[in-house]
Amino acid sequence: MKRWHADLILLTVAMIWGSAFAVQRVAGRWMDPFTFNGLRFLLGALLLLPFIRLFKRNQLEGKPLYPQQKKYWLTYVPLAGLLLFAAGGLQQAGLETTTAGNAGFITSLYVVLVPILLAIFFRQKVHWIVWLAAGIAVLGSLLLSTGGKLYLSSGDALELMGAVLWAGHVILVGKAVKRLEVISFSAGQYLVAGGLNLGVSLVTRQSWAGLPTAWWTVIYIGFLSTAIGYTLQVYGQRTAPAADAAILLSTESVFAALTGYIFLAEGLHPVQILGCGLILMAILLAQMRNDPSRAR
Repeated sequence: MKRWHADLILLTVAMIWGSAFAVQRVAGRWMDPFTFNGLRFLLGALLLLPFIRLFKRNQLEGKPLYPQQKKYWLTYVPLAGLLLFAAGGLQQAGLETTTAGNAGFITSLYVVLVPILLAIFFRQKVHWIVWLAAGIAVLGSLLLSTGGKLYLSSGDALELMGAVLWAGHVILVGKAVKRLEVISFSAGQYLVAGGLNLGVSLVTRQSWAGLPTAWWTVIYIGFLSTAIGYTLQVYGQRTAPAADAAILLSTESVFAALTGYIFLAEGLHPVQILGCGLILMAILLAQMRNDPSRAR
């Protein structure tokens, strides 16, 4: 019963994260990527702050569990925040010209990209199944994005570049949480990403005129997708097996397509549905050999 309860929680997290793509696309109609991401990351950080003491585990019998924490804070937190700034910006910019479904499926390619980047930059051996999954994922993303034609839309190209950065962020987070307390680290990286986004928004003099109309999108993404979704993920993964967690969380791409279809009337042609199926197959194959950590 505990396992099923945890699986249900993780499925709820996938639904929240998947629906976020449709909400972010609505936000893109009223707000620029820098202003929106700045506000939502800062809100997510502020909402996580009360949980730091609750989840804090950096003390063991009165001694620091993570020595040299200041050193790691000065490296991992800024780098993670910078990756969030870049990846989130590409994702939000891509949603201005692509569908929520496309964005969800292409972003989910980070699951396949993580082991490949680890092989390239950290010389970790990659199982042949991962290379097979990568090939299937490329084919699936081309069918999804181009509909079988020989061109890649600008929005999908931005989402694909963002997926590479999300994969890099996953790798960095996996290393950081071994040295830093998880909730504090997440709040810190959100503060960095939010500050960078708002800084660019102010320097480039972006208009905030759409905020009175799209304020609810900031609340939804900052509260549900960032603070609540992340907290539920931590709770669910305490009990759920790693395989369960990886597969259930990857279904966010399916919920992205469903919410885009239901609320934004986004349709998928048969060849694009085939592309979605291939991407899901690639994700499941990759997860047979890899179970990366996640953070939003």
